[in-house]
Amino acid sequence: MILSFKSAKLRRFSERGDASKLNAAQLDRIVRILALLDDATLPEDMNIPGLNFHGLSGKAKGRYAVRLTGNWRITFGWRGQDAIEVDMEDYH
Repeated sequence: MILSFKSAKLRRFSERGDASKLNAAQLDRIVRILALLDDATLPEDMNIPGLNFHGLSGKAKGRYAVRLTGNWRITFGWRGQDAIEVDMEDYH
């Protein structure tokens, strides 16, 4: 699987290992979530205890989210067997 990123911060981290724009306290969880997304073949594969996986509604319908920390979520769309437009956002 190849992840496609909406977030430049996550893309830099994934492609170059550049974590300079990411919150150091969130880094381990970001690594775990990105690895799980990379292994997933369906959005529901992210329905893992502790991640609070859920589909989004409204204008974001068709996208999904998992909890990063507090109000922060990693959100993503899905095409075929790939997570697309992976983003990190505070959407609350």
